[in-house]
Amino acid sequence: MMRRNFLSMLFAAAVVSLDCGFASSADSGRRPNIVFILADDLGWRDTSLYGSTFYETPQIDRLARRGMRFCNAYAASPLCSPTRASIMTGLTPERIGITYPLCHIAEERLKAALAPQTPDDRKAIPCQTATRLSTDYYTLAEAFRDAGYATGHFGKWHLGAEPYSALEHGFAVDVPHTPACEPESGYLGPWKFLEKQHFTGVANEHLEDRMASEAIGFLRANRDKPFFLNYWAFSVHSPFDAKPEFVAKYRRKANPNHPQQCPIYAAMVQSLDDNVGRLLDALDEFHLTEHTIVIFFSDNGGNMYERADGLLPTSNAPLRDGKGTLYEGGVRVPLLVVWPGRVQPDSQSEAFFSSVDFYPTLLEMAGLKAKSGQTFDGVSQAPVLQGQAAVREAVYGCFPQYFPSAKSLPSSSVRVGDWKLIRFHCDNADQTDRFELYNLREDLGESKNLAAEFPQKVQTLDALLGRHLREIGAIVPQPNPGYRKTKE
Repeated sequence: MMRRNFLSMLFAAAVVSLDCGFASSADSGRRPNIVFILADDLGWRDTSLYGSTFYETPQIDRLARRGMRFCNAYAASPLCSPTRASIMTGLTPERIGITYPLCHIAEERLKAALAPQTPDDRKAIPCQTATRLSTDYYTLAEAFRDAGYATGHFGKWHLGAEPYSALEHGFAVDVPHTPACEPESGYLGPWKFLEKQHFTGVANEHLEDRMASEAIGFLRANRDKPFFLNYWAFSVHSPFDAKPEFVAKYRRKANPNHPQQCPIYAAMVQSLDDNVGRLLDALDEFHLTEHTIVIFFSDNGGNMYERADGLLPTSNAPLRDGKGTLYEGGVRVPLLVVWPGRVQPDSQSEAFFSSVDFYPTLLEMAGLKAKSGQTFDGVSQAPVLQGQAAVREAVYGCFPQYFPSAKSLPSSSVRVGDWKLIRFHCDNADQTDRFELYNLREDLGESKNLAAEFPQKVQTLDALLGRHLREIGAIVPQPNPGYRKTKE
């Protein structure tokens, strides 16, 4: 009888532990850990999880089995620094003023404005971006630091050098502490672009392998207290450079008739995936898995304008275009969220998610409150993660610049339901705004512009977009009075 009672008590305790998720951590006064993995330029289709048959990402698949996969997750910008700023502040890039990735240049600008000079072959005066994330913002890292978390940033920052580095924005550790936008000298050591940081690596050491090792060291040192860890990979941003043995593997596998066929890029994806796995292994080894929220996201869509060994790096098909545009291929990105005990493992959501949502979402997941008077453009997605109804009705995009590399124009967008409107600022012959309207359920590749067919839908969505731009104080591109109309 005593043995049966003891076994019953053990069984009951196990049921309570499984049902309550973080209950044991909460009872001990410890909040959940956070690991935020951000890939750079990883497209929506660039993992096997999202449909690639060329790239191999078993570790990202492994992560997905632990949590929820989002099908309609969006970066707030089609380029990196603006999206990164939106994650750190919960605000749109246009409200912050960082609308273009120039946070590595020498000039410090904390506010955006209309460009003071515009070439006469451009119809619109674009926005001139801020080049630093101001320390006036109370960042996500500062919120967790002030709640008693150990904070560490590993990898790419690209929101400014000191006094605007990760160290001034709430992180106690920042490795390799560089404002660089990319590893110009390549991923394999020694890394010349990090010589100023006295962080060069050994011959043939892969940068992501080193970043993951540094991050794992942080996990080991802080495993007995709550931590907030940013692992913001440099991969898979250019330059296109990878481990030779991986490149050889994908050269044997490449099919020239397949839209994704670049061996170098595939090898870069594998190195990223390998190090996601190393982080998961470390969480398992340190017995932290059941107490750790893990996010996997990309800062914008896949690169479809550069060349790697003569080939396009990737293809976002069936999505249109890629990095640097507001078409789906530029802003729709992979998102995985693991929240043990709260998120149904191996689940999927069709709900809209924007990068501005991370800040309020993570606060609620960790049981924290926003700072008094603090507001967000994002909304908490914690209810969605726990199986409740969608909380976001519309998702917005804004890219008020020219980006010749991707042949993109100053533009803004809004998606509501299946409908998406893109406003191209000042792009008609008379420098009025031009519109493209798509039904994504019927036309995921945005191949058929329905603006002329549904003028009322254009008007309704444009009114919604205009109100949004006014509310966030966006610098809206204006007609260029010096435009040479004879070029039409």
